[in-house]
Amino acid sequence: QVQLVESGGGLVQAGDSLRLSCLFSGRTFSWYAWFRQAPGKDREFVGSRSWSELFTYYADSLEGRFTISIDAAKDTMYLQMDNLQPEDTAVYFCASRLSDTSLHHLLREKSGYDFWGQGTQVTVSS
Repeated sequence: QVQLVESGGGLVQAGDSLRLSCLFSGRTFSWYAWFRQAPGKDREFVGSRSWSELFTYYADSLEGRFTISIDAAKDTMYLQMDNLQPEDTAVYFCASRLSDTSLHHLLREKSGYDFWGQGTQVTVSS
């Protein structure tokens, strides 16, 4: 049974850092990603990383502050978030994709992923 479980969310102040974790079990995947959803907004792409670690993509507005990594030995993906701002407040979801693809633009879409975690809340106060 495939499971993705996020953890590490919480309440922080503007300028702080936070690291989210996504423990995946059941099997390995070709691609892993983070998305986020703020209240009243659609779920948006944060970043994705291939299992091979050859490719990593980020939302343009987040590159430089957010970093995705994978620890294969621990079956865990991380999202390091630095210099957090109130607009980063959202529920953060991890996702995984079974098959590889050369159409990397699909990896920025929710429909590009097969499995999702339940989400973890990140709240940034000003």
